[in-house]
Amino acid sequence: MANTPQARKRIRRNDRRAEINTNRVSRIRTFVKKVEAALAGGDKTAAAEALKAAQPELARGVSRGVIHKNTAARKMSRLSKRVAAL
Repeated sequence: MANTPQARKRIRRNDRRAEINTNRVSRIRTFVKKVEAALAGGDKTAAAEALKAAQPELARGVSRGVIHKNTAARKMSRLSKRVAAL
């Protein structure tokens, strides 16, 4: 258990940040799922639009530090490849 006031403050701050970061990762996953749903439906235009919306979200997640740069690049690459293959 934290004993110093600063350690207690860090615990409060970490809890707040964890909640915010969880929401950010969840939002990114939602955008990726929209692309995958459009791919499953076979609708190339919808998939391309969803991918266009998902790419900035992934980039924002990288800049905020909630996902790793290579993870975002890998997801973008694989989704782009699947959309192009439709």
